[in-house]
Amino acid sequence: MASPTVPAQGAAAYRLPPPLIERLTSHIVAGGAESTTIPTPFTGEDLATVPLSSADDVRRAHERAREAQRAWAKLSPGERAKPFLRLADALVERRDEILDVIQLETGKARRHALEEFLDVALCSLYYARRAPGLLKPKRRQGMMPGLTRVQELRHPKGVVALIAPWNYPFALGASDIAPALMAGNAVVHKPDTQTCLSSLWVLDLLVSLGLPRHLWQIVVGEPAEIGDPLIEQADYVSFTGSTRGGRAIAEKVAPRLVGYSLELGGKNPMIVLDDADVERAARGALRACFTNAGQLCISIERMYVHAAVYDRFVPRFADLVNGMRLGAELDFDVEMGSLTYPRQLEAVTRHVGQAVEAGATVLAGGNARPDLGPLFFEPTVLTDVTADMDLCANETFGPVVAVYKVASEDEAVERANDTEYGLNASVWTKNAARGRRVAARIQAGTVNVNDGFGAAYASYDAPMGGMKQSGVGRRHGAEGLLKFTEAQTIASQHIADLEPPGSLSYARFADVMTSGIKAMKRMRVK
Repeated sequence: MASPTVPAQGAAAYRLPPPLIERLTSHIVAGGAESTTIPTPFTGEDLATVPLSSADDVRRAHERAREAQRAWAKLSPGERAKPFLRLADALVERRDEILDVIQLETGKARRHALEEFLDVALCSLYYARRAPGLLKPKRRQGMMPGLTRVQELRHPKGVVALIAPWNYPFALGASDIAPALMAGNAVVHKPDTQTCLSSLWVLDLLVSLGLPRHLWQIVVGEPAEIGDPLIEQADYVSFTGSTRGGRAIAEKVAPRLVGYSLELGGKNPMIVLDDADVERAARGALRACFTNAGQLCISIERMYVHAAVYDRFVPRFADLVNGMRLGAELDFDVEMGSLTYPRQLEAVTRHVGQAVEAGATVLAGGNARPDLGPLFFEPTVLTDVTADMDLCANETFGPVVAVYKVASEDEAVERANDTEYGLNASVWTKNAARGRRVAARIQAGTVNVNDGFGAAYASYDAPMGGMKQSGVGRRHGAEGLLKFTEAQTIASQHIADLEPPGSLSYARFADVMTSGIKAMKRMRVK
């Protein structure tokens, strides 16, 4: 790997104030002397030293969280929502500070850090507005109309263990923790070590806005050290990460019959139909494929282009990709930033190199860019990718997309569905109704028409998650909050009991009840 590179802005621009780092890391539950230093991907230079949690620290975090949760659960949903209503205004006031933190710990472009900022602000505001209504007791239809009164209650699970990934640490931490807390739970949260600062930043902010100090506990360390104690004491587990990691989580919680939700990997397809606006689709594909340098579980890695527009779309898309501005600047002009981890650079380099060696054609990119920083890789477009190449079916999780020509809509849908994954997809057409019909045929939890991923993901009133090997459960919408609760049904019987009255025989009672089924259907009572 190339030696660290200091971008044109100077090394000082790629550091955070020591008092800020000290304040943030004080929120980590860590009682020992062990620590680790995390670098900024832009330069490879040290960014912060963070203390590491032990297994005992995780157990202590659970104890603190459980104690805090008892008092928190007694508050009304409206009271629990207040810190999150204040959060939206506070985020706006401190936008540039958190964008700097996100960029420096992940290496992403500022415009992509902004997406994380917007996600936390809008998602937490959505739940702050709707949690009281979603959690209030609800009347349900009873067995015997007028005689049976039924109420559905929602109780918090207790303590939620939340494991967040490194690629969107601000969004995929806070945006899941907000509904878990508003549902009345406490959270023990393990962010990725490299990207823990943004989670610590929003925790620090929420505490200043009135969130009880011990309600959200953050532990930092490797899964081998703190993974088991994190999960063993949890009442619910929320995980975002690889499919392999999700399977391991499911195996660990299964013996305890603890609920879980998993958002996992994807090999997401984009379909460009024969009536697509070629210019719009080509520009939209830039964001769909290369947001956060492709380190996004819902980004596009496979593109199926109808033969009728293939010869116009592919050259235009390649030209746009070749013209993208890469860099480490802390401004909004850069179109793509760095990869976050050396292992991601190695994986991308291996996938592209193996594909090219086996006969794939590079239309744009294809190379690492150590002149820009130690972990930069060019946005890359390949054709002639075949099934024997690792790039074809396996998730690359980097700035690489393979383009395939298809002869029909049916072929595009068939090939889009030919994967073990089913997280996200994209369809491009001038006819939105046609796009929705095609979208309904794709086996993916979210499908976007004339957009890559943002239209579905940012529609917080609708569920988001994966089919097949891409996950279990959903975030967003009512389910994104109610999954953190236990449903309880309370039914009270009035006037008459559910047994034969007086001297009526059971045989006659059975006839009466049976006849009642027809009567209730006829009167539309049932």
